[in-house]
Amino acid sequence: MPKFVIEREIPGAGTLSERDLKAISQKSRKVLRDLPEVQWLQSYVTGDKIYCVYIAPNEELIREHARQGGFPANSVSQVMNIIDPTTAE
Repeated sequence: MPKFVIEREIPGAGTLSERDLKAISQKSRKVLRDLPEVQWLQSYVTGDKIYCVYIAPNEELIREHARQGGFPANSVSQVMNIIDPTTAE
């Protein structure tokens, strides 16, 4: 199944409290219960953005999750390949 990276522009994301991040995570999980074909792998919080990695059949379902959750999905990109340090060997 395709993997996607979602860029969410959220001003001040890096200063969100643990409580705020927990609330966001809970909201996402609640929406995912109604979208069983979508799986959230992990997210990376930076200064003003959150980058999320999801598995889903298509981009439309990723955008539907964002819509239902009230999350921005400024950019949704399908992962075409994965490399890491062992790729060089």
